[in-house]
Amino acid sequence: MLVRLQAFQRAPVRYLQGIVWRARGMKVRSRHRLSELMGSAPHAYQLWIATREVHLHAALADVPSCAPPLTIVVDARESGAGLERTLHAVEQAGLVARRRGGWNLRDVLVLGDAAIPPAFAGNVRTLPSLETLRSALAASGEIDIRPWILTLKAGDRLAPVALLAYAAALLAYPKADLLYADDDLVRDDGDRHTPHFKPEWNGELARHHDFLTDSCVFACDPAAIDGAWPEDAIRACTSPQHVALVLHHRRARPLPVIPPARRSLPQGLSPMAQELPHVSIIVPTRNHGELLRMCMEGLAATRYPSFDVTIIDNGSDEPDTLAYLEEISAAGVRVVSDPSPFNYAAMHNAVVGALRGPLICFLNNDIEIPEPQWLETMAIAALRPDTGAVGARLLYPDGTIQHAGIVMGVGGGAAHAHRFLAPDQEGYFARAYVPQFVSAVTAACLLLEKSKFEAVGGFDAANFAVAFNDVDLCLKLTARGWKSFYEPRAVLIHHESKSRGTDDTPEKKHRFAGELSALKRIWHTDVEIDPYHHPELSPYSEHFVVRL
Repeated sequence: MLVRLQAFQRAPVRYLQGIVWRARGMKVRSRHRLSELMGSAPHAYQLWIATREVHLHAALADVPSCAPPLTIVVDARESGAGLERTLHAVEQAGLVARRRGGWNLRDVLVLGDAAIPPAFAGNVRTLPSLETLRSALAASGEIDIRPWILTLKAGDRLAPVALLAYAAALLAYPKADLLYADDDLVRDDGDRHTPHFKPEWNGELARHHDFLTDSCVFACDPAAIDGAWPEDAIRACTSPQHVALVLHHRRARPLPVIPPARRSLPQGLSPMAQELPHVSIIVPTRNHGELLRMCMEGLAATRYPSFDVTIIDNGSDEPDTLAYLEEISAAGVRVVSDPSPFNYAAMHNAVVGALRGPLICFLNNDIEIPEPQWLETMAIAALRPDTGAVGARLLYPDGTIQHAGIVMGVGGGAAHAHRFLAPDQEGYFARAYVPQFVSAVTAACLLLEKSKFEAVGGFDAANFAVAFNDVDLCLKLTARGWKSFYEPRAVLIHHESKSRGTDDTPEKKHRFAGELSALKRIWHTDVEIDPYHHPELSPYSEHFVVRL
């Protein structure tokens, strides 16, 4: 009840609108509204702990004691404050593991010169330096076997089921050499807050946000214990696996590092950009010549070694637009006429074969280009061998987020992450501003290698004429090993769907319902969890709020 009250107090008009929608039978729309308001309420996480976490922990089955011995290293070099609480939590986790299987503790080591509380003096060893830690771990491991380590900072706490949950994960993923869990922050009085529900392994995100250190167990190469501990040893692991449970309660944790925007160089393109391949850009349009002119002026100012533009005219009949199309055609821009009923997927498939660029860019005509190096920024990402589609950070004209990657499963289909996020907000652990792999990106501005587009058969024009064709394309690319990449340093403004309008007529609603049904049938978006989202984040909100 408290969470509902807090949600109402935060935004009374929006909350009441959600209630009215529910009363009118508009269940999905109501859930979208109410889940966002309730999931971000101040006491939402406490309600989640009481109603969901308790069941998640109770569902953990006992496991055989087959995990290798585990050493816990508590880092007290900076401060020993809270060490007794940390050791007590370790002791409780060890008791659960001995009773229910789980991981057997070999050793508990304290790194630094902090005094060991008397109650733990007989069970804990102190190591003054990394050199002594390296020697101790080398001695504990068998020949050619890396010892398993769990690191904590003094003051951090383990969940009582932590060793049980980690052992169950290793049993399920025996080839893993690192298991990382979700975490939250804890005050001295035990009050838990600010949970981090983490994605499945996302190597690009991990480059900008250390969400592993002190919230994982890993097979440690003693030779890697040098310099930054435990970060260097963690980076030496190659097979990470996520454990979707909050197992660590921390006093503090590393923050995401938002990379700087690429700077415009006064004397032209960077040396790297000079090696980038030709890009063929496709811009579909229908009337609204002023929008197309805005887009084309942005392209004219774009700094990139070599690109061409193809305009697909889908039945424009406004005199100003037709005159502008003739003008740019005379200037050398290729204009292709396609007056057939609007089918985004089919019209783009039809022109791709004749494009000469090794890279192709799908770009809406209602895109405004405020900075000239957007294409270089995206092309660098698109040429990575592990990358398929690359999407930009798109803003509404008021500066709020329109697109920061696409999350699968929201509302049973797919939705733009952080939609309507205000300019002064960073989003969930700064993910609106940090490069990362995502499940899909929007074709309002999408760049990829032409060969990869053709390898998966292009857009599915039969099932996704208008909606979700970009999502389907990205998922097909992912199935071939080419992940979608969100590049927030390429920033464009999207005057969304000005040419085509919104899906507000009965005919358009019927068409959209069919495309949503096809997405669920082909990709199971109504039952599967997006690997870059989390099962304990709401499936009805684009804003990464707690699931209630």
